[in-house]
Amino acid sequence: MEFRTIIEPFRIQSVAPLKMTTAQHRREAVAAAGYNLFNLHAEDVLIDLLTDSGTGAMSRDQWAAIQHGDESYAGSPSFDIFRTAVQDLFPFKHVIPTHQGRAAEKILFTVLGGSDKTIPSNTHFDTTRANIEYTGAEATDLVIAEGRDPASQHPFKGNMDIAALDAYLTRNAGKVPVVMMTITNNSGGGQPVSLGNLREVRAVCDKHGVPLFLDACRFAENAWFIRQREPGQQGRAVADIVRDMAALADGMTMSAKKDPMGNIGGWLALNDDAIAEQCRNLLILTEGFPTYGGLAGRDLEALAQGLKEVVDHDYLRYRIRSTAYLGEALLQSGIPVVQPIGGHAVYLDARALLPHIPPLQYPGQALAVALYEAGGIRGCEIGTVMFGRHPDGSETPAALDLVRLAIPRRTYTQSHIDYVIEVCQQVGANAKALRGYRIVAEPKQLRHFTARFEPVAG
Repeated sequence: MEFRTIIEPFRIQSVAPLKMTTAQHRREAVAAAGYNLFNLHAEDVLIDLLTDSGTGAMSRDQWAAIQHGDESYAGSPSFDIFRTAVQDLFPFKHVIPTHQGRAAEKILFTVLGGSDKTIPSNTHFDTTRANIEYTGAEATDLVIAEGRDPASQHPFKGNMDIAALDAYLTRNAGKVPVVMMTITNNSGGGQPVSLGNLREVRAVCDKHGVPLFLDACRFAENAWFIRQREPGQQGRAVADIVRDMAALADGMTMSAKKDPMGNIGGWLALNDDAIAEQCRNLLILTEGFPTYGGLAGRDLEALAQGLKEVVDHDYLRYRIRSTAYLGEALLQSGIPVVQPIGGHAVYLDARALLPHIPPLQYPGQALAVALYEAGGIRGCEIGTVMFGRHPDGSETPAALDLVRLAIPRRTYTQSHIDYVIEVCQQVGANAKALRGYRIVAEPKQLRHFTARFEPVAG
């Protein structure tokens, strides 16, 4: 671009008000929520960066597509439009709609999982790991070493460790029903996977006779990074890069609340007829008929349009650059973040910023609470709270303690992001005064959603 200013490639036609709150109100609100930001009332949040899942703004054309939705229980033409849009980018034989991504995971791992199974990935995210472990299977992360180093400048820190994968499949022969690849790697800072690495993973899977599935929630952002960073990919259409990624896999799970631009929705897609039949039977049991899968026809139409919009180069250029704008400003302020900056979020390195807080006193949670109290910003801990508790009940520090500031698509303007920068700067300047937290109540699984905390006495 000729100019430095990042402009949104859209105009705003409808707005929603934000509730302005005081620091005292926020301190009282987060205390009442048990210092868990998931428990806050959304109206008490000024800038909501908890997640980019289902929180984006739909376009004029998506709202228009909703009016075309056909709500027939079976055989809706809206499903045909949806399936065609999915298969244009991901040409898998079977497309099974679900109400969101974790439902697709639940169905897939119910069919493929079990107590004698183990499923590797570059890095499983929270619901993926939980759905695997719920079946009794083991979830294992095999990301490259650079992916565990927040300061590493490796351009594809989401890549799988090929040698480790080969050894893992050899060691667990007959126990691995599927290899998963998360694109982009959410738990590791929104870092992309290269096309070359996917090809190498495919070769190892073929060697061992194991299928490869994509957790493809942020596929378009991953493809944009490939276009920017991978030799030989510059100048290519993002849609073509997506098709190349899909061609290397046997199936996929998708939360359509991310890159497909939906407020709800997801799907499971695959080529294997026998597995697809088992998955459809579970879909009917838990989600709905195979041509709607827990979604309204209007949702299917909106997602079909969103799949067209997300591979637009003007949109992706704005999306990735505006996220980098936030990350670069924080780095210049001396606030440690995961580098290079990811696509959908900026990840603050809470362990580096708060070295005086031990990992089992949850520095990520401490930083997330401080950001909310200071400026009404809601982020998400990605660290020991999320990943430290194991199925046997033991607890160990996670590989990283991060706070994710996930940016909803087409929702906030640059002035909102400038405000986020100022709040982060203020909290960073007072980092030494922050104290850790302890958990006073938690469920057995996915504790970060509902656990309650209290501050550790100073």
